[in-house]
Amino acid sequence: MSETAAPALSVFRHRDFRLYQIARLCAVLAMQVESVAIGWQVYEVTGSALALGYTGLSQFVPFLCFCLIGGQVADRFDRRKILAICQGVMLLCSLALLSFSLGHIRDVRFVYGVLVLFGTARAFYAPAGSALTPHLVPKEELTRAVAVNSTTWQVATIAGPAVGGVLYGWAGPTGAYLGSATLCALTVVWILSLKVRTGRASSAPLSFSTLVAGLGFVRRQRLLLGSITLDLFAVLLGGAVALLPIYARDVLHTGPWGLGLLRCAPAAGAALVAVVLAMRPLGGRAGVKMFVAVAIFGAATLVFGMSRSLPLSLLALAVAGAADMVSVVVRHTLELMATPDEMRGRVGAVNMMCIGASNELGEFRAGWLAEHVGAVPAVVTGAVGTLAIVVLWAWGFPELRRVDRLETAARGTQPEPREAEAPASQVG
Repeated sequence: MSETAAPALSVFRHRDFRLYQIARLCAVLAMQVESVAIGWQVYEVTGSALALGYTGLSQFVPFLCFCLIGGQVADRFDRRKILAICQGVMLLCSLALLSFSLGHIRDVRFVYGVLVLFGTARAFYAPAGSALTPHLVPKEELTRAVAVNSTTWQVATIAGPAVGGVLYGWAGPTGAYLGSATLCALTVVWILSLKVRTGRASSAPLSFSTLVAGLGFVRRQRLLLGSITLDLFAVLLGGAVALLPIYARDVLHTGPWGLGLLRCAPAAGAALVAVVLAMRPLGGRAGVKMFVAVAIFGAATLVFGMSRSLPLSLLALAVAGAADMVSVVVRHTLELMATPDEMRGRVGAVNMMCIGASNELGEFRAGWLAEHVGAVPAVVTGAVGTLAIVVLWAWGFPELRRVDRLETAARGTQPEPREAEAPASQVG
């Protein structure tokens, strides 16, 4: 084993971290398989780009409404139990979609209803999952753990769409939803196998001020504010995931298998970069590298938008995913290392709200614009907007641009004073 690979794999010495990665793998696989099936089925039934946009909006609205509450819940209760309960709800969502398929129900409003429930569960799942990682590894291994987390996510995002496309092509939506439900059930089993007990990180009384404390923390931390909002607006404008069924069928003239390849291409590029960053951290000039990476993401999306070739489209999406991974690692490392444990759930909720806005609301933006001007102009104009965001944020957040090494930058932030409460080890 090489000297660079050994430190990267050292995080797997910790039992709970290993089990958590298996759980994440199953959870993301389930989500991706289900997403491919929903996207293809909705477009097949409706033939409407706007209907695809509503699949994102159906998840985003409840996610936005409950995410701050989810962050406070994550800071007050055992995060392992929260993850298990939420994954159980997601299992029920997969079973509901399976029952619709078996009953040959073609009214997409039923699908939207299930996605509302799914988005609600994710509003509680995401902050708890984000805040759990620092409990699974020592602090000095946290940066590598973040990169491994991202690798697991991306590996599942590579395999999930491909598996979903194959299952849909072989057994229709029934096969895809059955596969998703099975993976959700396995996720619950692995999460309940964790021995870690996070207890209550925050014992401050419930109030509106504690509910929105994460927003105030991020607003006062310029590095967090800049990195989170850069990703928010770049992906909000440049995201093209919702339109991939249209590109697969009407632009590139392929089928469900082609859609699966398009869905997994960004993850393939991202996974490669995540593996590299796990073995060899980003090093110096991290801020400049982040801005360059987001600019590459916008340029690659522009190439994809104008492409009529499946191989070129796959390459462009892979490059976009690789560039986006640099931003993910910088943002998440700054978040976890600069935030005290009793605030991690609420700060993670703010980050997840922005990610949800960039993804689900971005899908609605793309679907709405494609309905009015066409899929290709919707992607191209969004990519140009992403490039403009990079320029504006590089000018507006010079402190982010000047970040050198992530560990030093995170230690250099000045966290808000902790709430007056008992230490986490003495509560819960």
